[in-house]
Amino acid sequence: MAHKFIKDLGPGEMISDQVFLISSKDLRTTTNGSLYIHAVLADKTGQVPARIWQASEAQYKVMPEGGFLRIKGRTESYKGHLQMIIEGMFAVKEGEFDVANFLPTTQQNVDEMWEKVKVLLRAIKDADLLHLMKSFVEDADSVAMFKRAPAAMSMHHAYLGGLLEHTLNLLEIAQLVIPRYPELSLDLVLAGIFLHDLGKTRELKYETNFGYTDEGQLLGHITQCILMIEEKIRQAEQTSGRKFPPEKKWVLQHIVLSHHGEYEFGSPKLPAVPEAIAVHYLDNLDAKIYQALHAITTDNDEQADWTGFLQSLGTKLYKRDVVPEGN
Repeated sequence: MAHKFIKDLGPGEMISDQVFLISSKDLRTTTNGSLYIHAVLADKTGQVPARIWQASEAQYKVMPEGGFLRIKGRTESYKGHLQMIIEGMFAVKEGEFDVANFLPTTQQNVDEMWEKVKVLLRAIKDADLLHLMKSFVEDADSVAMFKRAPAAMSMHHAYLGGLLEHTLNLLEIAQLVIPRYPELSLDLVLAGIFLHDLGKTRELKYETNFGYTDEGQLLGHITQCILMIEEKIRQAEQTSGRKFPPEKKWVLQHIVLSHHGEYEFGSPKLPAVPEAIAVHYLDNLDAKIYQALHAITTDNDEQADWTGFLQSLGTKLYKRDVVPEGN
């Protein structure tokens, strides 16, 4: 049976043979003391809350949080919102469903984006930085993770291939902007952009659902990236036969350490070199523009001229296109 996506569900539908990702689950107690399960079911198009009434601890334990179940039940409207009542659930084996139905994915061609990234990195003229980039690019396992990883859990480019798409955006923007400031090193900016979020390939997990690895929870992607740079510099020194200049390594690592721009946003350091300032603002530009466009295009109230309040942007957004394309 073809998968029916959550975005296409309406109230009053019978669900007889559909696989869903169990995004979260919680065992709760009703006012009369009986148990029920509150869960969130998900696919790549959205989420829907679900309930199992008259539940048991045994039922709760067999629900694989972050895993998949075949669900039988019905949808209904509760206080104006869709929810699902689960009446039966069945184990599902790998290969019986398409994982691509459950994780949001970039709309761009991943292989084409990766080829563009490599072309832009080959424009680096500094021999030390070029050898370092080569040590990353020739690591097949790391490249495979980089091409698949999301850029974030939720804030921006939160889909498979999102990290690659975000990185390519920044590299292309840097090629346009940085030549306006000839005192800046384009080589350092390009290398810093490529590396700035690379630790997310280890911080996040994204095989069947998005979450944090234990390593990611303990270290975070910035620390992981610093460790990756140290590792790859040792490799670059071995293959090139020359020592990587310490000052150059420190500045490159500083760009990574400071790219969030503020202590309150997780930066261990504030940007203290012009190239770090550039990377921070280019990174923030791409992330904020994505958030704004995504909020407008996914707002489902077609009658309203404004979105709801967006915590990450600190404002509502005006949705009307006052200068339509082509005019």
